[in-house]
Amino acid sequence: MMTKKIGICAHSYEGGSLCFITACREGAKVMGPHMHPNIILSAIPMGLSMNAWESDNYEEIAEHLRTGINQTAKSGADFFVCPDNTAHIVLEQTIHELPIPGLHIAEVVGQEIMNHNWKKVGLLGTKWTMNGKVYPNALERNGLFVLTPDESTKQKINDSIFDELCQGVFNRKTTALFLDAIADLKRKGAECVILGCTEIPLIINPDNSPLPILDSTRLLSKYAVKLALSQIELPHNGWIKAS
Repeated sequence: MMTKKIGICAHSYEGGSLCFITACREGAKVMGPHMHPNIILSAIPMGLSMNAWESDNYEEIAEHLRTGINQTAKSGADFFVCPDNTAHIVLEQTIHELPIPGLHIAEVVGQEIMNHNWKKVGLLGTKWTMNGKVYPNALERNGLFVLTPDESTKQKINDSIFDELCQGVFNRKTTALFLDAIADLKRKGAECVILGCTEIPLIINPDNSPLPILDSTRLLSKYAVKLALSQIELPHNGWIKAS
């Protein structure tokens, strides 16, 4: 069975690993045991970009992301996914300079939200994701309203992501922090919550969340496999429409 080749451009290794294993498992559901689309994985260390994130040096971050995407393209990837919500701030600025098209994580999540007819959406992620325009731009044009935690909670969530989750550290207190934040978003009127950092699904799941979750990592993988198995003709570059 001929499939399109998926390029995974990892930013953090935890999010990248979850994206990879999910794509393999989603592929097996359709293609049979031990089968999945051809996957090409690049993992430029996120540590190379951390100082640039703190100083808003997006040009430096773009270079590291571009290197990873170029690696997958040179190895034959037909399109790429980046299992990192925050990285899309930079990818949105550089997408037309990249050698292969990409599947946008927020567009994938937005499509899933519309499939459920939810309107008010909670959002958790890094401070850049919660304060930035990636999700508002993707969702609000479709009539969806985005809710985020208060500033103090945002900072605690951001610190937990980088100090713990991205490094494979999982503490009960941190899980409680995220669950309390979701419960507060529910009180504010959110009908669902976006796990807008690809490591959050490592501690938050449908069984413990007070709200239905949009697992951005697994959704990105699911849609990537669907695209890889489809007959859809890909653009030369730019974003691929999520459907």
